[in-house]
Amino acid sequence: MNDWKSLSLSQKEEVEEQFEVLSRGTEKTIPDNGLKEKLIASITSKTPLRVKLGLDPSAPDVHIGHTVVLHKLRQFQHFGHIVQLVIGDFTGRIGDPTGKSATRKQLTDEEVKANATTYFKQFGKVIDMEKAMVDYNSTWLAPLHFADVIRLASQTTVARMLERDDFEKRYRAGQSIAIHEFFYPLMQAYDSVALKSDIELGGTDQTFNLLMGRHIQESFGLDKQVVMTLPLLEGLDGVKKMSKSLGNYIGIDEDPKSMFGKAMSIPDNLMVKYFTLVTDISANDLEKIKTALSDGSLHPRDAKLKLAWTLVRMYHGESEANEAKLNFLSVFQKHALPEHLEEVPLQISQEKIWIIDLLVTKLHLFKTNGEARRMILAGGIKINQEKINDVHLEIKVENDMVIQVGKRRFLKIRG
Repeated sequence: MNDWKSLSLSQKEEVEEQFEVLSRGTEKTIPDNGLKEKLIASITSKTPLRVKLGLDPSAPDVHIGHTVVLHKLRQFQHFGHIVQLVIGDFTGRIGDPTGKSATRKQLTDEEVKANATTYFKQFGKVIDMEKAMVDYNSTWLAPLHFADVIRLASQTTVARMLERDDFEKRYRAGQSIAIHEFFYPLMQAYDSVALKSDIELGGTDQTFNLLMGRHIQESFGLDKQVVMTLPLLEGLDGVKKMSKSLGNYIGIDEDPKSMFGKAMSIPDNLMVKYFTLVTDISANDLEKIKTALSDGSLHPRDAKLKLAWTLVRMYHGESEANEAKLNFLSVFQKHALPEHLEEVPLQISQEKIWIIDLLVTKLHLFKTNGEARRMILAGGIKINQEKINDVHLEIKVENDMVIQVGKRRFLKIRG
């Protein structure tokens, strides 16, 4: 390995420490020895690595699935490396077609900028935004002349583009692929040229785009970046990728009690993965948890309480985490009511009302009668702590009546 023999003992120890931490929890590093070689070069030259993350500003709400890569960036920052956050205000006008079965709607400049501004506050909960470099890729993409674009496009082929699963599937299915969609991975790759990135991070679904960065950098005579992919985090359903649209997510801006309650519904078999990818616990503590779960000395429920407490502590502080834990234990283990209930003003009438009308029309808890029916039949509705099973029930609404929806939402009627 280049320059390894020339390193001092302390330098070798530093390389090994950084490599152990930075490679932990990653899915793949391309090339295999790329990260260690970059670290050796960095330590030898006393030059920090430039670590890039591209951001698609189409969905600004951050959930803990997004933080998998952010925690890795924070580790790089810990070792003094430079984080390059690239806001895709130019590429956002196209939208990343990765995983899409149809051409994405192009965003306006106003939509892109409005979404991008929300990233900084949310990302600051995980990484040090004051030490991060933030760039908008319109800075270098907008000034390109058409001749520059032709040169960029000439560096790859249609056959190479069709190697992407989503493009290949759409092509075979006879679905249209707009030419401008081919330019997304090229533009993302050009970002790495403009920034001279040493490393680019992304989810496993971004592998094609990240590798294109290596290819385009080489064509411009630059050292090729190392690609590091991180696992996609399954949501609360334990099956599909965490997504707000699927409702299987935990938002980092959610209130502490909701965050704690959602975390307690994480499937047991995913607890170690969550601890590894989205918490800040040490490697030593993680190994203790793994061992204790394996030998049975730690009950999965107690491990999950620790996981939920850790997540709330990270985003809201220790005091809020303690309060959320006490609330959960009181409400869900002792079947008591929360200390503070969401109050809903409602005009009280002496007339009885159909339970579905109350839930849908009066309280707006469901969008359709069908949704309300399904929740009742599933045993998810309680009134004054008594389960409702009859979808035809007519009740008289009273002041201070408590309605529970699912496991986590409680409302008190205020007449």
